Amino acid sequence: MGPPSSFVSKLKVQLKLSISRLRMVQQKDTAIAKQQRRQMAHLLELGKEESARIRVENIIRSDITTELMEILELYCELLLARIGLLEPKECDPGLEEPIKSIIYAAPRIDVKELQQARQLLVEKYGKEFALDAVENRDGKVAERVSKKLQVQPPEQELVTLYLKEIARAYAIDWPKGQSRQERGVDNDASDNDDDDDDDDDDEPSDGQAIKDLEKPLTTEELSKATPPRDLGPRSPVSIAPPKSSTDNVSPRVKLSGPPELKPSTKMGGLKKETTSTQAQSDPKGGKEAQERNNSKSVVGGKIPDADELARRFAALKR
Repeated sequence: MGPPSSFVSKLKVQLKLSISRLRMVQQKDTAIAKQQRRQMAHLLELGKEESARIRVENIIRSDITTELMEILELYCELLLARIGLLEPKECDPGLEEPIKSIIYAAPRIDVKELQQARQLLVEKYGKEFALDAVENRDGKVAERVSKKLQVQPPEQELVTLYLKEIARAYAIDWPKGQSRQERGVDNDASDNDDDDDDDDDDEPSDGQAIKDLEKPLTTEELSKATPPRDLGPRSPVSIAPPKSSTDNVSPRVKLSGPPELKPSTKMGGLKKETTSTQAQSDPKGGKEAQERNNSKSVVGGKIPDADELARRFAALKR
């Protein structure tokens, strides 16, 4: 396959530029149309209906132009996808409609890149082909393109529909009282649905009557009732009830304080070993320590006898 011709390369560039420009113009027109709709809503709120009806025609024309640009953008993308079919001198039958539609609509749209693409197509296929497209002699121009380019005022029904949609979008009561009536109809319909639901609830499907409500309890019955255990503030002391597998009558009491520390058997054994070691190394010290231990054990224990007291006095005299 040989290199592409200069016509194909130039047309390809112009088609890409036309697509990007058409998208930009559509975004711009959409933003302007939003501002114009806000202005129409303000006019309807002020009661200037005649002024709103005249100015809304600009919004309608802007919407039609935006739709036309979308169609031309699709045609440009189609020609760009089938750019290889544009090299022969004769126009391909499958591309005749998009090419003639672009030639027909480009002069009526303020897009310079699309007009340059149109000029390349006219030079490629000749003046006769271009005249057929401009005058639409053979009807090859797309009908939706030709209709959107017709210059005629919009119908009053279309104008009224536009104003109603604008008023609904901005929550404006136009025409006066119509929105209130619509709200009233909606509320009535919802009320009827609620009434139907209530009727269905009053009449059970199985045909049985609804049971009477239980009678309230008397004062005597309430006094006999046992109050719940979790009622009132919770005490810091928790009592663990006896388990079902034991005969523990008095349950254990757990305080919220720290647990009591008790010396283990290992610590007691170490203490005894230390005492015996000290006794072996120092006999006097061991005897004195033993006597201190014995005296400590006597305090609070049994009273010593006479022999024990005589022995202690003799030890003191020495």
